[in-house]
Amino acid sequence: MPTQLPLPAAVLDTDTFNEVDDQFALAHLLLSPSQVNLEAVYAAPFSNDRAATPAEGMEKSYGEILRVLKLVGGTATQPSVYRGSTTYLNGPRIPVESAAARNLVERALAQRQGRLHVLAIGACTNVASALLMEPKIAGRITITWLGGHAPHWSNTDEFNLRQDVHASRVLLDTDAPFLLVPCDPVASHLAVTVPELEAHLAPYSALGTYLTDIVRAYGNNAPGWSKVIWDIAVSASLINPKWIRTVEEESPLLNDDLTWGDRTDRRKIRIARQLERDAIFADFYTKTKALGLLA
Repeated sequence: MPTQLPLPAAVLDTDTFNEVDDQFALAHLLLSPSQVNLEAVYAAPFSNDRAATPAEGMEKSYGEILRVLKLVGGTATQPSVYRGSTTYLNGPRIPVESAAARNLVERALAQRQGRLHVLAIGACTNVASALLMEPKIAGRITITWLGGHAPHWSNTDEFNLRQDVHASRVLLDTDAPFLLVPCDPVASHLAVTVPELEAHLAPYSALGTYLTDIVRAYGNNAPGWSKVIWDIAVSASLINPKWIRTVEEESPLLNDDLTWGDRTDRRKIRIARQLERDAIFADFYTKTKALGLLA
């Protein structure tokens, strides 16, 4: 009989309350225990009209993580949950201490087989802080981050990236294997409509109803309105790498004006170019429907 490979071990770093898409990515990982071993979830900071400060954004995200875990219930292994940074990096090499950053360091150093997959779908303060606190972990982890736009885009003025520019540069410069998932024009294809969610998600479980409700409440629901579920690109990249087509290119250099600079002599990373939108949502809908049947 062929030897069964161990499941990839992963942690998710998420600003879960910022929008409505992190919830989909978290649920997707929780509902995929045969593909991913999600060990921990870290609450990331954010600040906008939903949170006045990074600390408030992190705390609201922590609460939202717990809410999604409860909605998924006991059908999946429950990961540990940690509070993250209450501020962004104050300088290019100054980490922010947090339970999340400390746990990532400890978990990465304890990794014995393969690399720990670090999935980041918000401002990358926690992950960057861990790399600055203990540079050795770059040899124990692989990072996937949804941030910025494609290298050929006219700018990279994107929410995850601009929240903490210092942290973004740490990730772009790290020696750890790195997959960059650009928002435009890659993850931007992951749009859904409320009628689609009402047909394929809402009727089948409390989780499906909740996810549909928060998307409905987020938008104006005018004819033709849709919502991009950006972050499910990152969960999908680990659950089934065939859904994400990538190329190996030089890591982008981030300019102060939030444009990409000259990439000459930069290290090589993988950059997502295209994704299978329909296959990703079909997988998610199938797994959430099964959750409803088990309730």
